[in-house]
Amino acid sequence: MNDFSSFDPPPPVHVAIIMDGNGRWAKARGLPRIAGHRAGAEAVRRTLTASVELGIRYLTLFGFSSENWKRPATEVNDLMGLLRHYIRGEIAELHRNGVRLRIIGERARLPADIVGMIDNAETLTSGNDRLNLSIALSYGGRAEIALAARRLAEDALAGRIAPADIDEEAFAARLLTADIPDPDLLIRTSGEQRISNFLLWQTAYAELVFTPTLWPDFAKSDLEKALRDYHGRDRRYGASVGSR
Repeated sequence: MNDFSSFDPPPPVHVAIIMDGNGRWAKARGLPRIAGHRAGAEAVRRTLTASVELGIRYLTLFGFSSENWKRPATEVNDLMGLLRHYIRGEIAELHRNGVRLRIIGERARLPADIVGMIDNAETLTSGNDRLNLSIALSYGGRAEIALAARRLAEDALAGRIAPADIDEEAFAARLLTADIPDPDLLIRTSGEQRISNFLLWQTAYAELVFTPTLWPDFAKSDLEKALRDYHGRDRRYGASVGSR
């Protein structure tokens, strides 16, 4: 199949993906869960390449939720080890390919060495603009909204903003994604049909696509299918039919 970028209309500016199904992929093959996570890391590489080829400018991946800390300690430790390996092994290639990396989430809960690696990776890639990649780690949408509310309250108490001036724009400016456009399309793999506390504010008008494909099997063809589904919809942002 040809690149979607050769089609009209162009792809959505921002695609967000809930990467689900690593555990089920491994279980179906009689493998430990970490094998599914490793295969999921390969799917991330494929998706980054496909996103660049298809002309997507912003890609946000849900890598590890704040609720995932409740998983068995052995699995969490394996995931942190895989994250270290991924950052060490991929950041140079991401930089060469013009990808800007950002991490959103509660960094204080991550191991200190990983936080340092993230800081270095973000600094290294800060000038890149071919693809803006955001990975949500130790992230929860409700926690992010509460954080933005605290920031607004602090600014109001300090006199930096009047309560009467607090509106949606002021609130959005204090989210972790303040300088990133809201997602146009949210994809969830593995057949589950919920958004699981991911980008709750930002996905207010996103189109949702649910695919039965398990994340380790996700390929460029799955992404292209989701884009075609997206372009087959009438996005009215609350307006009535015929008013847009």
